[in-house]
Amino acid sequence: MSRQFSNIENLRELRLKFGLSQKEFWNAVGITQTGGSRYESGRSMPKPVRELVRLIYVEEVDLAKVKRIDLKITRMLKEQHPEIYKSIKDSIK
Repeated sequence: MSRQFSNIENLRELRLKFGLSQKEFWNAVGITQTGGSRYESGRSMPKPVRELVRLIYVEEVDLAKVKRIDLKITRMLKEQHPEIYKSIKDSIK
């Protein structure tokens, strides 16, 4: 399992942490309640779905607010001005 997925140990516990029903939790990821139930029961999840779960529920990213330009700015800042990027990142923690 790659490092980015290591934060998701128990999907059911993660869902309950947010106080969401299966339908609410999985709809935010674009998965039906039935499909989500299967994943919670141990069925293997495709990496793209797992990454969406991680972004939404582990990193708590509101995907509706993320714009492509934001990602481009972040990438550019990280590559061209790593000291500024690090300083901003450290101040957010």
